[in-house]
Amino acid sequence: MRQLLPRAADDALVADVYADLASLPQAEGSRPYVVLNMVSSADGAISVEGLSGGLSGSQDKEVFFFLRSVADVILVGAGTARAENYGRAKLSPELVAQREARGQQPLPRIALVSKSMRMDWSARLFTESRPYIICPANVPADQLAAARSVAEVIVAGQDEVDLAAGLATLAAEGAGLVLCEGGPTLNGQLLADGLVDELCLTVSPALVGGLGKRITGWAQAREALPLRLISAAESADVLLLRYAVGGAKEALQD
Repeated sequence: MRQLLPRAADDALVADVYADLASLPQAEGSRPYVVLNMVSSADGAISVEGLSGGLSGSQDKEVFFFLRSVADVILVGAGTARAENYGRAKLSPELVAQREARGQQPLPRIALVSKSMRMDWSARLFTESRPYIICPANVPADQLAAARSVAEVIVAGQDEVDLAAGLATLAAEGAGLVLCEGGPTLNGQLLADGLVDELCLTVSPALVGGLGKRITGWAQAREALPLRLISAAESADVLLLRYAVGGAKEALQD
């Protein structure tokens, strides 16, 4: 891997480019540090035939697993978890050992975000692990009871999911770094609420075409949401970018 910024290096490792994320302090204040990790084609598509795997190569997968290895919680929308067939997070023995040396649990926990709670409770995510589910208070009682039998439920908001409240609960339970893996609706809500600190974007050297989804799901911005480039690296024509994210509330439509 060739690091381009902030320092040029021809033999950089993924662990070098993202190393500072492994040494973040525990959450201070109301929420954890939130990193959004996504892959897109050069023309902005986030999937091929509905799945991100069509854009993902060895470089992106290495970043994917490293970011998972430093996260306390992996946040994902229920629809994305269904489409991508999420299960318990898996890491190499080396990455697990590094987590334990830092005082983290061996594996990060998954946190699903769902407004409707319409889920298959026999899906492998629930049989392999006990994830968090963040949902609003108006979920029907029978669905809430079913969820509590297989997951740790965080009620946040009345009719809509209150992501700030959900993140605050995760922080109170010791999460210092939350990694969001999408999809676009969840990404857009986090950004609109000013809850994302960093965007890790892998740009795949491919053109997909079509009018499919992009990494964010908000309808339209009044003005561009500014990003500040933290680092850039390149490997086999794949760009690995890190951006600091500014607040979004004043930039978005009501």
